[in-house]
Amino acid sequence: MPDEFRDYNRYSFSGLKGQTKVGKSGLHFFSNKVTLVFTSPSQKFIDTLLVMLFKRSIIPVGNLHLTPDSVERENDPEFAEAVKYVCISPMVITGPNTELQKEKDFVSPTEDEFSDCLYESTMARMEVSGMFTEEEIGSFYRFQLVPDQNYLNKIRDSSKKFSRIYTSEHNGYIREIRGYTFPFTLYADPKVQQFIFECGLGEYADGGFGMVDIANTNPVGRAIPYVPENNG
Repeated sequence: MPDEFRDYNRYSFSGLKGQTKVGKSGLHFFSNKVTLVFTSPSQKFIDTLLVMLFKRSIIPVGNLHLTPDSVERENDPEFAEAVKYVCISPMVITGPNTELQKEKDFVSPTEDEFSDCLYESTMARMEVSGMFTEEEIGSFYRFQLVPDQNYLNKIRDSSKKFSRIYTSEHNGYIREIRGYTFPFTLYADPKVQQFIFECGLGEYADGGFGMVDIANTNPVGRAIPYVPENNG
């Protein structure tokens, strides 16, 4: 990656999407094709990454050997002060500066602490990004995450889980962190909504956590073929 983007972390991405089955040795893929979803507010960063990917004939991911095939771009949604999201990857509400044990503690999404942690994380990331003025950051005081209670009830009644412990590498250290996956409505300024959509929600977003999508939409229907401007 060019020096310009060596420490760039304003992006979010999903895990590989495809037909899978969990086995004793891990996750097994049975699809001939897999999909990776990637977002960033920087078009130049996305184009640079795509050019680098398509210069490689083989990309190893674990025991998979992937060949870049095609790219689609989704049309940008319109953001309002209330947006319902689904999680494409788990949200993490506590960061690497938190005590190791506390990163694994469960916090109910219905408690104020859950929303407060995500608010503090989001404001800190927005401030560091340099994309917003101090006045704008100060105006983003409205922030409330409301989980889909019907979904939580169904998960509870079926004895399934919406929260699990995941393993993540950060600065060369392996950490165990708790991630949450459930639909929710977020009440916040449209600029905050767009930042979350493009950069992820919560901690470790540049490590594959916290990617969200607009609920009740068809991403296939709003996607178009895409070729980077600098395609060499």
